Amino acid sequence: MARDHKPLRRHVRAAAATAVLAALTAAGTALTSLPAVAAGKPKGHDVSSHQKNVDWQSARAKGARFVYVKATESHTYRNPYFSRQYNGARNAGILRGAYHFAVPDKSSGTTQAAYFVRNGGAWRADGWTLPPALDIEYNPYGKRKCYGLSKARMVSWIKAFSDEVKRQTGRRPVIYTTTHWWNTCTGASRAFGANHALWLARYDSADAGTLPAGWSYWTFWQYDNSGSLPGDQNLFNGSISGLKRLTRG
Repeated sequence: MARDHKPLRRHVRAAAATAVLAALTAAGTALTSLPAVAAGKPKGHDVSSHQKNVDWQSARAKGARFVYVKATESHTYRNPYFSRQYNGARNAGILRGAYHFAVPDKSSGTTQAAYFVRNGGAWRADGWTLPPALDIEYNPYGKRKCYGLSKARMVSWIKAFSDEVKRQTGRRPVIYTTTHWWNTCTGASRAFGANHALWLARYDSADAGTLPAGWSYWTFWQYDNSGSLPGDQNLFNGSISGLKRLTRG
């Protein structure tokens, strides 16, 4: 995911960046072109404060049809560029959504979901707003890759986050993850595939590969961390009309 994590401990900054890169590139290497399955699929990207002031008109001209913007992390951090990025995308005619970076060992899923919704993670059926998204992946802040949670506790944490987002917005969150993290840290839980869209992270030029347990298809695929669009590169698994339907609930 586009990186702007606010280190929770100052001394882990370098280690965090190394861990994040290793976790994502383990699923594939950086690409130089679109995946083979990209033909006809809407292109998109995701950004955070790392991208700062995005040229949204240029992104639209280069093919961006949707974007996810980082809103929050844990229960204390809000992307200082969120409003200008989120509104800038909309003003350029790009469908937009907000995502939250989970830090499950810092507070409950309910607490983090409530903070997310208060700080940009709300949803409305305006035809422009994608469902809220939960970014949950290997811990970039320490050696406990699953944040010290057991598999059962991790499933409970995700469920609590999802339930609170649903209670406050009426939508289940999209779940962003890697297959390896999901099967390792949730014990290959199949509890979410039926009612949560999958946003899969896997860098590969051929296909999205094996999906996390519980899902039979991906909705979004993050296939590279750089490319023609600002931030990470993504595809939507459908048509532009299908993407627009997703904004309406």
